[in-house]
Amino acid sequence: MDINTLIEVALIIVKVIFVSLILFTLPIPLTWIERKVAGHIQVRLGPFRVGPHGILQPVADMIKLMFKEDIAPEKADKWLFRFAPLFAMIPAFAVYAAIPFGDKITIPIINKEVTLYISDMNVGILYILAVGGISVYGIILGGWASNSKYALLGGIRSSAQMISYEIALTFSCIGVVMTSNSLSLLDIVKFQSGTILGFIPNWNIIYQPIGFVIFFIAALAEINRIPFDLPEDEGSLAAGYHVEYSAMKFSFFMLTEYVAMVTASVLAVILFFGGWDAPLFMPEIPIFWFVAKVGFFIYLFMWIRFTLPRYRYDQLMSIGWKILLPLSLLNILITGLFLL
Repeated sequence: MDINTLIEVALIIVKVIFVSLILFTLPIPLTWIERKVAGHIQVRLGPFRVGPHGILQPVADMIKLMFKEDIAPEKADKWLFRFAPLFAMIPAFAVYAAIPFGDKITIPIINKEVTLYISDMNVGILYILAVGGISVYGIILGGWASNSKYALLGGIRSSAQMISYEIALTFSCIGVVMTSNSLSLLDIVKFQSGTILGFIPNWNIIYQPIGFVIFFIAALAEINRIPFDLPEDEGSLAAGYHVEYSAMKFSFFMLTEYVAMVTASVLAVILFFGGWDAPLFMPEIPIFWFVAKVGFFIYLFMWIRFTLPRYRYDQLMSIGWKILLPLSLLNILITGLFLL
């Protein structure tokens, strides 16, 4: 193995560690931001006492979860009960092997060109949709292994919800693949560079407005966010699939949900809003625009959570099968006719 190969392998390992550390620490700022967003929307302060404006509240929560007693129901399947949170969390992290955060940068000191992604898969979007969907097994197993009717119902709801909305979510991406003529996320972003008529961004939202609406609604259901958080419906299921979990096992489920929300935001930016492409008449600072766009969608998910009421389960199923699925098929037909 020559020195260049060793350097490439070392860079990949560094990227994996760096991305993993970011994903593990994301809930710390996001939980604080979400509580503050809720507070401002509901005209209250939110976290305020632990640190300036409550900024250390997530750290206090983390310490509490680390030292809290880790209990399990007496008749639970102990092995599955322990490992179900990991079954949910690992696929949520694994999708970032194919997600690009930018194209290339040059490190000044060593004058080495580095790509801002772990791997440019030629079937990147298929990989993300396939691996991301595996997380639901952790939720199902957690609900079943808890030996609780409420937890089991939450797990079953999650599986039915995933099946119903995964189809519409996948079909909404087909229009983007058709217009970009590639399954690679990097190619999809590159297709969106430039302008239309000199003043309109060449983003897929221009070509795929219906696809974006379907994608966004289906993504809300996929990541179990209000108004589609039926697997965690505290009104009828206590806390749903994780009702019997405590301490760090509970935190792994919550970590999975936050990472999934970030993933949905990242995909929305890459597929429909030009990725790291700068808006019109703005300086080209790729990583800044990428983070800014993703941050906007994260805020949007939080805003919706504290604005809309929860749907009934029959309404959830009706929206998925009777509205989003036919619309996604119609969008594919319209895209095909447009390309012809």
